[in-house]
Amino acid sequence: MLKKTALIFLIMSIVIILLPEIVPIDPNEINLSNGNLSPSSAHLLGTDLKGRDLFARMLFGTRLSFLIGISATFISLFVGVAWGSVAGYSGGFKDAAMMRIVDVLYGLPYMFIVIILMTFTGRSVMLLFIALGLVQWLTMARIVRAEVISIKEKEFIEAAKAIGTPKAKILLKHILPNIIGTISVYATFTIPTVIIVETFLSFLGLGVQPPQASLGTLIKNGITTISVYPWQIIFPSLFLLVLVFTINRIGWKLEKNLFK
Repeated sequence: MLKKTALIFLIMSIVIILLPEIVPIDPNEINLSNGNLSPSSAHLLGTDLKGRDLFARMLFGTRLSFLIGISATFISLFVGVAWGSVAGYSGGFKDAAMMRIVDVLYGLPYMFIVIILMTFTGRSVMLLFIALGLVQWLTMARIVRAEVISIKEKEFIEAAKAIGTPKAKILLKHILPNIIGTISVYATFTIPTVIIVETFLSFLGLGVQPPQASLGTLIKNGITTISVYPWQIIFPSLFLLVLVFTINRIGWKLEKNLFK
């Protein structure tokens, strides 16, 4: 069942990443004479104000939002797992100091931190990856620390210590493999969280910038014409809902399989 869940996520990822390349439509091609067309056989989801095909823009926008979610999650995993494992295994003063830093950062409004970072460092997609990743690692650090503390006193860890195994090797070879399930589950739930945050930032104009499309920019454009051309916001909103729900569903299945 676990392999089936992982396979579903892999297939979904491949489809989201590769499908836009199959569609023979330029998502940024402007044709003012086709502006605000209703959904039809020629334009499955209609067009926007500039005559750009919304189906093509939706596919490319979904891919970009998904890649931002994946990339930021990997950054948060790298920082959070490293921080939490070192703190949990070290214990004592180092653990206390490292976790107090996490507590202080937890008290800061992370959304405003991201907004400040994007405002002063630029609004490129790469910076968006990094900014979102660097504010999502705190919970992962706490989860990993708790798991490491619960495992480091077990007999096989004590045996590794007794034969002089280096601390780094104990962490990498004996502890982290035993908490990979927990890390995987939390990572799966982090992806939709990042996607929603990216959507909000792009809606505010602080995330993905035109002419690139993401679900956030499409919803932002659709909100201005909601009373006249409602499909321009309905379709990207549905895409966002389905994407987030599907990934969360995979996370629930993964959690059920690993911890039943």
